[in-house]
Amino acid sequence: MAAYLISDLTVRNPEAFQTYRTRAAAAIEKYGGRYLARGGEIQALEGAWNPQNIVVVEFLGLEQARAWYTSPEYASALEVRDIALERDMILVDGYPETTGTPV
Repeated sequence: MAAYLISDLTVRNPEAFQTYRTRAAAAIEKYGGRYLARGGEIQALEGAWNPQNIVVVEFLGLEQARAWYTSPEYASALEVRDIALERDMILVDGYPETTGTPV
């Protein structure tokens, strides 16, 4: 079952952000992740949430996502993260591929 990494981020330093983004993308690809959304237009429909940049990455499952997050490849991106950006990030287990009524 797929897992989804969702980030709401604000760029602090554009140059450092490009370094972070390049390193993170290479690590995501290596661990089987793929971008579903990355910095596109955001339209708030309800509530007070006003994100600046949303990134959504799909992994094959929670295990692959966790392996990416703790990998040495992603650690190189984390070296510049605090300079590059501020963010909130969550990991969400996907909906099972079964029949029935969704929760």
